[in-house]
Amino acid sequence: MAKLRYAEALNTALREEMTRDPSVFLFGEDIGTYGGVFKVSKGLMEEFGEIRVRDTPISEQALTAMAVTAAMTGTRPVLEIMYADFLPLSLDALINQASIYEYIWKEQVQMPFVLRTQGGGGAGAGAQHSKALDALVAHIPGLQVVAPVTPSDARGLLKAAIRDPRPVIFLEHKLLYNTRGEVDLEDEGLIEIGKARTVTEGTDVSIFATSKMVIEAEKAATLLAADGISAEVIDLRSLRPLDAAAIQLSVAKTNHAVVVNEGWKFCGYAAEISATIMELCFDDLDAPVARVTLPDMPVPYSQPLEDAVLPNAEKIAAAARATLG
Repeated sequence: MAKLRYAEALNTALREEMTRDPSVFLFGEDIGTYGGVFKVSKGLMEEFGEIRVRDTPISEQALTAMAVTAAMTGTRPVLEIMYADFLPLSLDALINQASIYEYIWKEQVQMPFVLRTQGGGGAGAGAQHSKALDALVAHIPGLQVVAPVTPSDARGLLKAAIRDPRPVIFLEHKLLYNTRGEVDLEDEGLIEIGKARTVTEGTDVSIFATSKMVIEAEKAATLLAADGISAEVIDLRSLRPLDAAAIQLSVAKTNHAVVVNEGWKFCGYAAEISATIMELCFDDLDAPVARVTLPDMPVPYSQPLEDAVLPNAEKIAAAARATLG
């Protein structure tokens, strides 16, 4: 087992897949010479050359269209969009090309590409560099969306995403890159897209969380345990396809649910999970589903204001206590 930073685990996955498959190549803004704004691609241009690790101009719309075209013609591109805030510039290629080509061409066309990007608040990066736009891409049929939180999951899901014949949006969080965890480098470590992970088992309330909010949910479970409340924390991990079976099993056990997501509340990803729980688990629920999200507002630049609006362990624990009455 190796103790790797999240960024190092991603770098390892890219290196392993580029070594295994010569059709895999990377491109994006500042990923080559500079090694990526968060150093995820550090050293890969020197190892694999400028043909397979390409620096590009700043044009997210053009880059996503290039990924679509490259995937159609037999390669496996991995595109980095520097900040998730710029995903709206990629939406035309994602909605009108990537997500539907397999359907309209009756499976004659495959679309094996990965779009990596990072988002989320907590770094004082301001309103234009702190968004969590999970719901924006998870809404689109034909796209797969994953958001790993541990270094081991980051490596395993990225390797699985690169090998998948369909487009995958790979969501990272800027505050996870320096977190550390054990990674078994002797094992392939592939993680199936579409499977949730049980972080802690509990009997009183289920907390369903995504990305960095999984860490906050774990902290909330510790706070609740001090009150004698047993919280089960589920890392959804795969936003689309969703592991509905894992959700049903957990709610059937605890009869209470809290959903945590760093995106906005109205029409957000937490709203979708809440509706799914209501549809699939209504007879098991003893109380309405609670949501903990970012308020419907931009992320403030001021650190105290940003801390005040972001979901955190205390807010999650308070929501769990409320739903338990």
